[in-house]
Amino acid sequence: MTLWCLMKGRRRLEESTREMTEREKINAAKAGGLTVFVTQSSESSAIPGYLLFSVSWPVWRFASVVCLLRPLLMDVIPSIRQTSALALGRLGDYDVKLAEAIVKAGILPQLICSLPEENRYYKKTAAFVLRAIAKHSPQLAQAIVQCGALEMLVICLEDFDPGVKEGASWALGYIARHNPELSQAVVDAGAVPLLVLCIQEPEIALKRIAASTLSDISKHSPELAQTVVDAGAIAHLAQMISNPDAKLKRQVLSALSQIAKHSVDLAELVVEAEIFPVVLTCLTDSDEYVKKNGATLIREIAKHTPELSQFIVNSGGVAAVIDCIGSCKGTVRLPGIMTLGYVAAHSENLSMAVIVSKGIPPLCVCLIEEHEDHIKAAAAWALGQIGRHSAEHARHVAVANVLPTLLDVFMDTHSSEDLKMKTKKALKNILQKCTHFPALEPLLHDAPPSIMKYIIGQFSKVLPHDSKARRLFVTTGGLKKVQEIKAEPGSLLQEYINTINNCYPEEIVRYYSPGYSEMLLERVENYQPVL
Repeated sequence: MTLWCLMKGRRRLEESTREMTEREKINAAKAGGLTVFVTQSSESSAIPGYLLFSVSWPVWRFASVVCLLRPLLMDVIPSIRQTSALALGRLGDYDVKLAEAIVKAGILPQLICSLPEENRYYKKTAAFVLRAIAKHSPQLAQAIVQCGALEMLVICLEDFDPGVKEGASWALGYIARHNPELSQAVVDAGAVPLLVLCIQEPEIALKRIAASTLSDISKHSPELAQTVVDAGAIAHLAQMISNPDAKLKRQVLSALSQIAKHSVDLAELVVEAEIFPVVLTCLTDSDEYVKKNGATLIREIAKHTPELSQFIVNSGGVAAVIDCIGSCKGTVRLPGIMTLGYVAAHSENLSMAVIVSKGIPPLCVCLIEEHEDHIKAAAAWALGQIGRHSAEHARHVAVANVLPTLLDVFMDTHSSEDLKMKTKKALKNILQKCTHFPALEPLLHDAPPSIMKYIIGQFSKVLPHDSKARRLFVTTGGLKKVQEIKAEPGSLLQEYINTINNCYPEEIVRYYSPGYSEMLLERVENYQPVL
């Protein structure tokens, strides 16, 4: 193939080299052939079918392809160097085995050795190669760090060309996202202040990638997030929440979320940047990811303290989150669901704020409509947080028909173990506070033993003080159901049953006990008439 490429290049240059010397003709033919070769290598590597076939090759063949391209990175012709790097980037981007072959061939030091002196096209292509390799694993990203690429990428962040800055920022993000150690290496290389400058540039694409990289750095630890904050990132990120570009807003909201999640202090700094109420408009955005990331940011703030949750309530955040849950489906709902749970968990008043804002029905709808177990589990958890504070809170949850829905999910054989655990916990939290008889009574006939003890426990609290409830408990079959329960002597459940039985005359309890009717019939049969 190489010989054919050389011949083709020679033919292309024949007309333009008639006046050249013999040596010049040979060099020109070589250059033309190499250009055709590396261009075809680059173009072939961009064809998915070609690479899909190639990944079945043995490792030695990968190495041979890489070795053919390696010397071309040092060619005197810039277009050959750039196109060779592009071919390597496309190969490395496609498959981890190809990326490993590039690293093992020792190409990385060669790729970056003269990077600051190269033209902008080569710099962008070199950054693409580094990104393509780094994305696959922490080990490959570490190999890039060890060859000194971070320093070169940081130099590229200072380049005049926005495309070079974008490529360097993107590569740094792919390195930083893997783990705290790699992220710290990016910070130590001095990238963060330059990334903050990048988000202030006018080019939207550069803003997006720089914000994404700041998000990747911030997510690992409070210390890394604090480094980003100290560079002045929050104020500039907050200003971009209202930007009309949806993809930029996604990254900005993500970065602020990754900062706010770590501690109360960081969350307060984000709030102090005056992101409310403008962030609430993101919950009505036409872009689903903007909605999701906006709700995620609110969630990461709400989870820390009652004061921050109260601030969100006062800003109209709870009502906006509830509307967002009702207007979308699937995983987009998840951060909003968790936001309501976090707000409600803090205090009775905040839980009542969720109730007053009509947050219970959308959560119940999520339990019924959603197919993903982790979303149902989040909804169950949130409902449990709302209803666990007092009898009044539990009554609001109960009258929304939440308890039978939770019970159905718990008893569904298709529910995952985690979902069953979450629904059981939610039922326990709500039932232990619920004194609303109409909601408790239907559960008595369907609940499994693991849930029954909580229901019986509530009846033992209600019946001694409510004569109407005692009568209704008999007429609806509740007392009969209690007598059918087999409890361990001395157990808490047996104590609950004894308390309920003590609310009724002894003959009534005997009448509804199992086998009592047979005993009466036997007495009838054995009775001797008095004539």
